[in-house]
Amino acid sequence: MRFEVTILGSSSATPIYNRNPTSQVLNINERLYLIDCGEGTQQQMLRFDIKASRIDHIFISHLHGDHYLGLVGLLSSLHLNGRKKPLALYGPAPLMEIIDLQLKYSETVLQYQIQFTATDASKVETILINDDVTVETIPLDHRIPCTGFLFREKKRLRKLIKEELERLNVSVAYYTAIKKGADYTAPDGTVYPNEQLSVDSNAPRTYCYCSDTMPTPSYFDQIKNADLLYHEATFLNAMLDRAIETHHTTALQAGEVALNNQAKKLLIGHFSARYKVLDELLDEAMSVFPNTELAIEGKTFLI
Repeated sequence: MRFEVTILGSSSATPIYNRNPTSQVLNINERLYLIDCGEGTQQQMLRFDIKASRIDHIFISHLHGDHYLGLVGLLSSLHLNGRKKPLALYGPAPLMEIIDLQLKYSETVLQYQIQFTATDASKVETILINDDVTVETIPLDHRIPCTGFLFREKKRLRKLIKEELERLNVSVAYYTAIKKGADYTAPDGTVYPNEQLSVDSNAPRTYCYCSDTMPTPSYFDQIKNADLLYHEATFLNAMLDRAIETHHTTALQAGEVALNNQAKKLLIGHFSARYKVLDELLDEAMSVFPNTELAIEGKTFLI
């Protein structure tokens, strides 16, 4: 099953040439999920061939502008392009007040329904369950209420060993039960254990998105063993005092978070505009956790 994330924006609060504010698109089994929506997200979708019409779920981590100021424009474009199907939106409760105010004064009535789920940054909540994935909020430690998001792939059914099923002349009517773990009883009464007829599917994968936060242990248990951990790394560790003041993380700290929580791979982003070149940030994180990459815009990472 396809499980990958494409980076649309990786910059932090202030603009910088050639880097956009935070936004990502997660593709899970050909369903698209938008995570944060900074300014310019629509242009980045066009640039990297992401069809906005395919997005049915949008997750907003918090109400600092670099994470949501592109949202009203995107909602408006979907309206102008004739969207009719509902759109699920998840974010802090005041987000709908902001959207409603914008629509009110532009005298816009959307042609589609926004199904809004308010997030609570004080506790872990499961906010989405479908056939492919469950999504939980990750309460983070930022200057204002902020949540990350944990996307956990659903466990797939067992894989059939077709050659063995054909050898035993097992009717296809039994295939679904065998996929679910049932043994097979032949017409002569012989019982064939499930392990002879099928193999377990791959372990479910996880993607943890930790947007703006200080690296505090309050969320560490939730992100343990992530297949891919995205963690903000706004500053070099030489600016640790500034990171603490603004409730952000340094690249060194992001590497430590990944190491101490047994992540398989680390992706760092939310880079301060003061860094025109990102090599130092990557080197600093890799000094602690070698399997680290930069959240480069336009790049897709398989999970």
